[in-house]
Amino acid sequence: MFNFVDVEYDNMEEPSVVERNGQRFYKFPSVDDYYPSVTTVTGIRSRESIAKWRARVGEEEANRVSARASSRGSQFHAILEEHIKGTLDEQKYQKHPLALNMFKMARKTLLRVDNIHALETPLYSHVFGLAGRVDCIAEFDKELAVIDFKTSTKDKRESYIENYFVQESAYAAMFYERTGIKVKKIVTLIATEEGSIQVFQKYNLDDYLQLLKSYKEEFNALQSQGR
Repeated sequence: MFNFVDVEYDNMEEPSVVERNGQRFYKFPSVDDYYPSVTTVTGIRSRESIAKWRARVGEEEANRVSARASSRGSQFHAILEEHIKGTLDEQKYQKHPLALNMFKMARKTLLRVDNIHALETPLYSHVFGLAGRVDCIAEFDKELAVIDFKTSTKDKRESYIENYFVQESAYAAMFYERTGIKVKKIVTLIATEEGSIQVFQKYNLDDYLQLLKSYKEEFNALQSQGR
């Protein structure tokens, strides 16, 4: 069983979510502005490559692959959340064997997680003008971390997932702004269909927050152009 830590937030609210041109924005009751999701902002640099991929494989195949990956990821996250809360009934997910098997492969790695500070928690930052819902903030190997759970068809090259590290560092900044609690590191846990579990740990959060500023500047420029 996982231990949960009571965390005091300066303002704990459930936001509404708005989709605009395929981009996600959060509106918190006490915040005047609509803040773009951190995944929307960190995804801007992959737009062109995704468009090229869709053109290469065709819209029908691209939609099939995207829908499959989205379903796999959603089910995997749901299983993990229930597992951490201690409410998981595996029979409930027998119709989703891929996600369930990926969870079973990740179970040993999850033993390194404890003292849960946040789980699927909405966060925002006035400093960065961003919002999002963090997967998990907890101790990983006894160090407080933002933990992001990902799924993939196969192993990811670290050089291809800079946006993951930027996203997770953004959550760390949001959490500090809302609670005054600093995390030590960011952890990316990737479960693959091939059965492997990748774990990336980063301590240089300030470097990724500098990158976040450049991502946000690019996003704002595109928004001003109506894109």
